[in-house]
Amino acid sequence: MLCKLSRPIDVENLEKIALGGGCHWCTEAVFLSLKGVQKVEQGFVASEGENSSLSEAVIVHYDREIITLRDLISIHLYTHESASDHSMRDKYRSAVYTFNTEETILANLVLKELQLEFERPLVTQILPFKSFESSDKQFHNYYYSNQEKPFCKTYIKPKLKVLMEQFSELKK
Repeated sequence: MLCKLSRPIDVENLEKIALGGGCHWCTEAVFLSLKGVQKVEQGFVASEGENSSLSEAVIVHYDREIITLRDLISIHLYTHESASDHSMRDKYRSAVYTFNTEETILANLVLKELQLEFERPLVTQILPFKSFESSDKQFHNYYYSNQEKPFCKTYIKPKLKVLMEQFSELKK
């Protein structure tokens, strides 16, 4: 079953934000499951300086009239190990990649506010978006094309369960 849009895209209201934290198959599935998300590009994102290497991430195109940046960041923090500074952080950088100064300011405020909901310090960084490379097309919409595969059952379904339990009002 492919996840399809429920209404025509209103380009006037579309924003975008890039999010990284875990496997981009998992991240893509979470954000494709949300109301107001019109498109998810799966691949690799780079920032600058020590974060200039490519790391698995997605670019989420969303309708700000339906879902907010705060909602997206909150969902992102709860659906990956945002408080774990594990050894694979180069490949799976926990980050919100912003496209402009306004997004950066808002994302920092949201992250500071949401930190209060977590017992451990968040490792998620707010970073400027610099570049994107798409993953192979065969992996796009991976979960909705392969729900019965062991990887999907083991890693993606639990994230979608969190989405349903904590953010059910935002699920498609």
